Amino acid sequence: MNRLKILRLAFSPLLLILLLVALSARADASPLPDFSTDDERNTMEVFNFASPSVVYVTNETLVRDRWSLRVQSVPRGAGSGFIWDEQGHVVTNFHVIEGARQVTITLQDRSEWPALLVGTAPEKDLAVLRIDAPIELLKPLVAGSSRDLAVGRKVLAIGNPFGLDTTLTTGVVSALGREIQAANNRTIRNVIQTDAAINPGNSGGPLLDSRGRLIGVNTAIYSPSGASVGIGFAIPVDTVKKIVPELIAHGRLVRPVLGIESAPDQWASRYGFEGVAVLRTAPGMPAEQAGLRGIYRAPNGGWQLGDVIVGIGRQPVRNYDDLLNALENHRAGDEVSLSYVRDGQTRETSITLAAPE
Repeated sequence: MNRLKILRLAFSPLLLILLLVALSARADASPLPDFSTDDERNTMEVFNFASPSVVYVTNETLVRDRWSLRVQSVPRGAGSGFIWDEQGHVVTNFHVIEGARQVTITLQDRSEWPALLVGTAPEKDLAVLRIDAPIELLKPLVAGSSRDLAVGRKVLAIGNPFGLDTTLTTGVVSALGREIQAANNRTIRNVIQTDAAINPGNSGGPLLDSRGRLIGVNTAIYSPSGASVGIGFAIPVDTVKKIVPELIAHGRLVRPVLGIESAPDQWASRYGFEGVAVLRTAPGMPAEQAGLRGIYRAPNGGWQLGDVIVGIGRQPVRNYDDLLNALENHRAGDEVSLSYVRDGQTRETSITLAAPE
């Protein structure tokens, strides 16, 4: 009888629960193997490597209180940016800081720094700021190349969507060679399309490859709702590498000139031609030296259309935007071929581009 009581005690529900808890605790104590995939490890490594370079950009403006008439600084918008070099230069989108009275940069250690505007290129939606932060807080991104990108390559975006700082999204290169419109209606070409989620606040943040190198600057999305639907656009890093040094040196994008005054694009549709019509050439400038002709008076006393520029180098020129994009691929002093139409016939001449005055 006593033996039966002992058996019942041994298998009582309380002891069974205690036994299961003990076994569970022992099982939890043994480490689980690392089931992370190679792709997951790569994503985490890139994020840990690049995120200290990403900054939060706050755009503030002055507003007068309607009752007290006091002027106060209020947030106007926010976006992302990244450290460009150890001199404290920060790259972001022009539309992130447009109209700002004051811009504040927040680094990864939560320190805030007032930013000085160094230069802007609205036609490329790029801007450069500078902060006076200690060098140990400045970790520049490594610039890669966008020339060798291919559709399907893995990409990672880091930014501050909707004010949520240091947010990572991943995706692939969805397409290359896209075109988007800048704030001043200029065309930004060779843009990268990606399905990595880009939302309001990501603007100005970096698009990275699987080695943590900068390959683009996130700048726009296509979305009927205003939120990400998997179609985002980034300015290619090859464009960024060309423009940012000019903004640091000159405060603006410096392009060479032909020395012409051009007719409005509306003339092309009105008179049925394609290209940029020359109104007049500037004395002593390349266009005049190359023999280009502007509008002139015909024998009957009316005005006659002069030369129409249709190509620079290997780039066709269909409108004024094409002309500026073609010039931006060259420097002052470059000798380029110029195609133009005169009296219905296409001609070609060589012209040496000049520096802007």
